[in-house]
Amino acid sequence: MTGPGAREPRVFAPDDPKIIVPPGEPWAEDLEEEASPAEQQRPERGFASGVRNGIGWGGILVSAMAGLAGLAASLSFAQFVSAALARDDWVGWTALGLLGIAGVAAFVMLARELVGLLRLRRLTRLRTDAEAAVASRDPALERAAVRRLRALFRGRGDVKWALARVRDHEGDVRDQGELLKLADREILVPLDLAARRIILRSAKRVSVVTAISPIVWIAMIYVAVENLRLLRALAGLYGGRPGTIGALRLARMVVAHIVATGGLALTDDLLGQFLGQDLLRRLSRRLGEGAFNGALTARIGAAAVEVTRPLPYLDAEPVRARDVLPELFRRRGADGAKTRA
Repeated sequence: MTGPGAREPRVFAPDDPKIIVPPGEPWAEDLEEEASPAEQQRPERGFASGVRNGIGWGGILVSAMAGLAGLAASLSFAQFVSAALARDDWVGWTALGLLGIAGVAAFVMLARELVGLLRLRRLTRLRTDAEAAVASRDPALERAAVRRLRALFRGRGDVKWALARVRDHEGDVRDQGELLKLADREILVPLDLAARRIILRSAKRVSVVTAISPIVWIAMIYVAVENLRLLRALAGLYGGRPGTIGALRLARMVVAHIVATGGLALTDDLLGQFLGQDLLRRLSRRLGEGAFNGALTARIGAAAVEVTRPLPYLDAEPVRARDVLPELFRRRGADGAKTRA
């Protein structure tokens, strides 16, 4: 503010008695009680402001009603089973038989889940011991790891010939680390080739379903189910055989491995292929989404192989998503050309 009546700036000390307001002055209390404009415009919280914090009464009502409905259904089922078992006719015997079948099925499912979790832990421990044997160059640890690997695949017809070759040549290996390389080359290389085929088929299914699905959430559910199926298939290929809980645990391990190894590596495996082949521009939007989801499935499959493989890559080529993507993109590109034609 400038003008004849404007005040000029002045310099004063902080302890100047002229600017200290005595506590007894009535207008000093008005200054203390006066709120700043920001505080005056700040809305009050609670019922006066009309803003609800936390769970509202509607949510509490719905939760309570859902709990009562679940409790009523449980009590009704329990009363029905008790009444059926109390009868001494065919209804009671049928209920008793069905209850026994349900109990046996639940026990078998629980046992399979526990066995699957133990086998996954066995794979992880075997890989850790093999890495320790390679790092320490200990022949005893190396031979123990090979014996455990042979025990893991004992009884499987697809690797029977490979197990026999390793057993025949085990006594001829003298150099440190060569025995694990022999097992890697003879036993796991054929399984790696089968894993590539499994990953390619799963990626193709994901890309096709994503491209032709008319509803987004249906495609999302299928992608999730297909990825869990892929994880179970790869774990079973390398001796894991996980159940539903084991597949979820394996999915957590795969996600942790992907994060630990630098995320999804899109610049190397996914975006490089897309941008290098100009796929997003040449294909339609739905085909591009299908190809991207298929490539993502291939990346998850490659990470699952690294997690479930009982040995590190010693004398074998790693299973990478970039090895699967060219075949996947070639097929998707041919489908896109047919669609445009």
